[in-house]
Amino acid sequence: MPRGMGWGRGRRRKMRFIGFIPEVRHFYPAKPPFGPPQPPIFMTYEEFEALRLVDYEGLTQEEAGQRMGVSRGTVWRALSSARKKVAQMLVEGRELIILAQGNEIPGSSQEPEVTDEDSF
Repeated sequence: MPRGMGWGRGRRRKMRFIGFIPEVRHFYPAKPPFGPPQPPIFMTYEEFEALRLVDYEGLTQEEAGQRMGVSRGTVWRALSSARKKVAQMLVEGRELIILAQGNEIPGSSQEPEVTDEDSF
């Protein structure tokens, strides 16, 4: 196939293992804005998962990367972006919407589950 036909630029994004899909995916301020409405802030499942693993569960970025199936640097970028979006939502009083990108695998399939059958 000739170069540039149908594949796009760069590599495909690696699949991310997401251990927790949030039930609540839309957050908005209690009071309506005084000025013109600002556009919502969009957070990906990848950013949400990095924030959850590092800030909520207390894992290191290395451990979070192993759980998600990505490098520590990828976790750092997702975590930095997620923290900025949460701060922006709080300071500016904007909506926050958590959306999938399509490269997430629900469930933490990186860690094997121990069942009663494994104890024999």
